[in-house]
Amino acid sequence: MKTVNVSLVGVGGQGIILTADLLAKTAAVSGYDVKKSEIHGMAQRGGSVTSQVRFGDAVASPVIREGTADILVSFDKLEAVRNAGILAPDGAAVVNDLYIVPVTVSSGQQRPVEDLDGRLGRTFNRLVMVDGMKIAAEDAGNARTMNMVIAGALSSFCPFEEEAWLKALEELLRGPKAKLVEVNEKAFRLGREAVKHQP
Repeated sequence: MKTVNVSLVGVGGQGIILTADLLAKTAAVSGYDVKKSEIHGMAQRGGSVTSQVRFGDAVASPVIREGTADILVSFDKLEAVRNAGILAPDGAAVVNDLYIVPVTVSSGQQRPVEDLDGRLGRTFNRLVMVDGMKIAAEDAGNARTMNMVIAGALSSFCPFEEEAWLKALEELLRGPKAKLVEVNEKAFRLGREAVKHQP
């Protein structure tokens, strides 16, 4: 199997690192070689966070070059536009239908991006939008599971069985976090279903 490149982007506090860990563990559970990296990240909420996961028969480097990602997963619409250059021309963009106003915009230092949805449509040839926050809060019953909704959407583009994802999730949420497994599994399945029902 050729190496698959997945770049996950967003802002701090959205659960991007946990989602990347879940993808990496699922790939490992499924028998693939995996490399993962956090290219840059801010500890405080609101800073840009990027994590990259590469899996296949043999993966030499954890870093994805510009224009070679098979999948771009963005937890925020603006971050999807900012990171569009990482995606290969035939790659798929899985984007959370959420816009977090940057501090530079809310403070008046920059003007907001106009027609963000239109830009997304023009930028990506293969675009899947998922309302992760709505699904997490209203359907799963816990807004903090938004990242698992996005993970479920991502899973539709990966060659792993659903059982492998759920096994990896249970392993990640061992110990004190074990009580969160059920709601996160529910959010994951809802995200997976959301992609199936898109045109």
